[in-house]
Amino acid sequence: MKPSLKKILTIAIPILISIGLVWYSLSKVPLSQIIEEAKQANYWWILVSVVCLNLSHLSRAYRWLFMLEPMGYNVKFGNSIMAVFATYLINYGIPRSGEVARATILTNYEDVPFEKGFGTIVSERIADMIVMLGIIGITLILQFEFIIEFFSDKLSANIFVILGAGLLLFGLLFLIFRKSNYFLVNKIRGFISGLIEGALSIFKMKKKWAFIGHTLFIWGMYVLMFYTTTFAFESLHGIPFAAVLIGFISASFSVAATNGGTGAYPAAVYAAFSIFGVAKDPTFTFGWVLWGSQTLMIIVLGGLSLLYLPIYNRK
Repeated sequence: MKPSLKKILTIAIPILISIGLVWYSLSKVPLSQIIEEAKQANYWWILVSVVCLNLSHLSRAYRWLFMLEPMGYNVKFGNSIMAVFATYLINYGIPRSGEVARATILTNYEDVPFEKGFGTIVSERIADMIVMLGIIGITLILQFEFIIEFFSDKLSANIFVILGAGLLLFGLLFLIFRKSNYFLVNKIRGFISGLIEGALSIFKMKKKWAFIGHTLFIWGMYVLMFYTTTFAFESLHGIPFAAVLIGFISASFSVAATNGGTGAYPAAVYAAFSIFGVAKDPTFTFGWVLWGSQTLMIIVLGGLSLLYLPIYNRK
């Protein structure tokens, strides 16, 4: 594939997916209905949610300093904060491009070599992934019986078809990649190896416990942000915490897969909450309001960060 075509597809595919998911969401619940329910929300809880998200971003910016300091770089906390907010804003354009921009900002304003700055960001993501896997594991343990019962009810009639299709797909993938030096196996092995290496490198830091504490705090604020927003909607009062965890996991993956979760976020929340029989209308409204409040905050603070960075570093 030509590099130019690859770049176009990298930008176009997530945008097309987002447009399709926005259409899907609005086909389930009309925009007028979402607006009407959103008007009845308690926006004090939305404000609490936004504060939690801001605290997580500030903690992420401070945590980054722990990784740069051992390499001899005393980065200004202000630059770290603005780089983090700029990252999230740029990710709305091209998914995951914000990480490159974040390392570039540090190179421009703090003289940190790009490869070193980007390497710390990769290590951060590995730490975040480990915590995310931990949240998934805790959710599976707490709701093991419910999840098994749900899938047995939904899939019992087609379980053999699904297993057969899975085995067939695995066989096809094996045949495709067998002649490519076991490309898939090597990729998986390299991913796991990198995950372990990145995790172990955390324990070699001078401030490793502070780093671990901030990592747990970041993800605690993420979950709290999601949970507190449920209080803004009267129809979601008393929703099981398991639904919150599964909804949070689903929504988090939607953000990673698309342009900041555009269209995908409310659809992911709906898919998770529907497992617990939560009504469709408040579910989609919850997803749109939560995503909208996050997006507005990122647009404002990320935009201000990009504008203020050269002023802050004018000397």
